[in-house]
Amino acid sequence: MKDNVILDIKDLVVSFHTYAGEVQAIRGVTFKLKKGEALAIVGESGSGKSVTAQTVMRLIPAGIGKVKNGTVMFEGTKDIVKLSDKEMEQIRGSEMGMIFQDPMTSLNPTMTIGDQITEGLIKHQRLSKQAANERAIEILGLVGIPNPKARMKQYPHHFSGGMRQRVMIAIALACNPKLLIADEPTTALDVTIQAQILDLLKDLQKKLDTSIIMITHDLGVVAEIAQKVVVMYAGKVVEHGTVEDVFYNPRHPYTWGLLRSMPRIDSDSSEPLVPIEGSPPSMINPPKGCAFAARCPYAMKVCLEHDPAHTVISGEHTAACWLTDPNAPKVERPVEVGGRVG
Repeated sequence: MKDNVILDIKDLVVSFHTYAGEVQAIRGVTFKLKKGEALAIVGESGSGKSVTAQTVMRLIPAGIGKVKNGTVMFEGTKDIVKLSDKEMEQIRGSEMGMIFQDPMTSLNPTMTIGDQITEGLIKHQRLSKQAANERAIEILGLVGIPNPKARMKQYPHHFSGGMRQRVMIAIALACNPKLLIADEPTTALDVTIQAQILDLLKDLQKKLDTSIIMITHDLGVVAEIAQKVVVMYAGKVVEHGTVEDVFYNPRHPYTWGLLRSMPRIDSDSSEPLVPIEGSPPSMINPPKGCAFAARCPYAMKVCLEHDPAHTVISGEHTAACWLTDPNAPKVERPVEVGGRVG
């Protein structure tokens, strides 16, 4: 793997064909993920976060969604976009695992928990039924399920939401994947259980040296688990960098808006949160220039006409905004932005 990069996405373009027209869900997404690294993809609903993850896992429905351009290189040699269905089946579940958004509906209600975990072990690792059961019991214990041997025989309805999410993590990790994608894994859970799940993911990442892509809209989750952050808006990456870059030196007005709309522990609780005014654009007919221009208080004429390229701020920190141009007027970011969230 070149420079220890496990996933390299370049110029990815994904569209969906609907009765209303072509939805341009992903419009030129580019980023890299290194081995053992945790990367968070953040943005509002509809920004393209989950579609990016589903494209990596090759879960875009055929005939409706289509990868129109770009490459998704896994381990430097396998382009996920070009693999056959059979080749992808060998990777999905064994080398890549995914934790889906809602644990209450993602498990099969007609199968025992044990059968759902051992299914992948028998298929991908060619284990015997007995060996698969032993591995499943081990992984259930690893994710914090008490009395795992007895719980193997139970069904999803016997488990609480938090325990179901642990089972989902166990299924995703059963074959020791090199890449784990977690799509809003704490959304349906209460705050206490959310913290437990995040601690579990951090612990497992250290133990197994698994690379993680975390899809979330919660910047508190980002601060807790990630080393790198990709900020997406209207199907594009608008800012990319380390957690310190994006939290302490954000350079895109959309990132400022996300940070200002989150509560902070170092601020007066009586201070109102500042929402981002307006709504994201239609992806059937996205705007010609910067997609955020209509909602941006700092928008200039050039923003409406031309889409900005990414400017390197420092190291791996980039932002796609005309305000980073040397000829742009100097704008001070809002005073609420620039500290750690949560």
